Amino acid sequence: MTRRQLPRWSELRPLLRVKTPTLDPVQRRLAQAHTIDDLRTVARRRTPRAVFDYTDGAAEQETSLRRAHQSFSRIEFHPNVLRDVSAVDTSRSMLGSRSALPFAFAPTGFTRMMQHEGERAVVRVADRAGIPFGLSTMGTTSIEDVASAAPRARKWFQLYVWKDRAAGEELVRRAQESGYEALVLTVDTPVAGARMRDVRNGLTIPPSLTLRTVLDGATHPTWWFNLLTTEPLQFASLSSWEGTVADLINKMFDPTITVEDLEWLRGLWKGPLIVKGIQNAADARMVVDHGADAVILSNHGGRQLDRAPTMLELLPSVLDRVGDDAEIYLDTGIRSGADIVAALARGARGCLVGRAFLYGLMAGGERGVARTVEILSSEITRTLQLLGVTSVDDLTEEHATLRN
Repeated sequence: MTRRQLPRWSELRPLLRVKTPTLDPVQRRLAQAHTIDDLRTVARRRTPRAVFDYTDGAAEQETSLRRAHQSFSRIEFHPNVLRDVSAVDTSRSMLGSRSALPFAFAPTGFTRMMQHEGERAVVRVADRAGIPFGLSTMGTTSIEDVASAAPRARKWFQLYVWKDRAAGEELVRRAQESGYEALVLTVDTPVAGARMRDVRNGLTIPPSLTLRTVLDGATHPTWWFNLLTTEPLQFASLSSWEGTVADLINKMFDPTITVEDLEWLRGLWKGPLIVKGIQNAADARMVVDHGADAVILSNHGGRQLDRAPTMLELLPSVLDRVGDDAEIYLDTGIRSGADIVAALARGARGCLVGRAFLYGLMAGGERGVARTVEILSSEITRTLQLLGVTSVDDLTEEHATLRN
């Protein structure tokens, strides 16, 4: 028979730990976010549905995005034990300079629509973290203002080729004069993909005050207050726009773009030239032969052609075709530091993350983006240690295979 007794106060007292309440609401909610998925949950609560869906969604049936996530879930790690992993090196050479972590912030459009601090907040975090930041042609802060927000940050400018070539040349000139180190040409957007969440939500840029958005605003008053009381959305590359994202893309982007336009940019741009949106090995070889210094394997986060190739599965054939002639990067579907480690082990030079930091931005502004970096950095470090690897440069295919 179990004997029971009432506990003494001296026995209870060590167990009673009163947690000091956190008065700062941003700090309080970010402290509860331990993964990127946690940040996504917070972002969904704090952001109007149409805006959250613009970030979270993909094209048509969203098959490409689901497959990207599934490909990372198929990774099987193969750890080595009895290794001294008390200290690990997470840095990586990217475009000839060391990045403190093996990823960059991807260029994202309409960033200040997600949260009013926008690109300035993101580039400041990138500067402190020692990683590159990409500014999109469709960003909502000007090339010069991003440069002044973090003068020492490594900045890449992402370019879409417009029907107006003179306007494109002007953007390249401004980026060069503002100290951007690399130009990223995106080639997977000759026309807009069918992003059905945006269509069903009736999303416009900037969001319109309709009955639906007013009702949604009642549950997201802080977001609407910030949108309406801060500077109007200013784009990196045009003064204003009122309409849908698809209308903007189809009006301004040039569907006649060919490899000759890559050669045109190679003649304009003196620094590293990256081509983003490559989805097969032959195209990777082609753009490298025409002047690209790096290639980003990307299906635009699943936001253009649905059922497009999965980048993690495509990676080996591209590495075989390109060899050491260019650096190969990868994006789409990355939701953890372990995903980044897997991509590096499979041969990628580095990764680009977009949705991950946008979830952080929506969840807590600049501090939310910093929390994204903390989470990914911690996961990368822990994954390396558990693999028995002391540097990302020591990762090989033997550390990560794809299960059938």
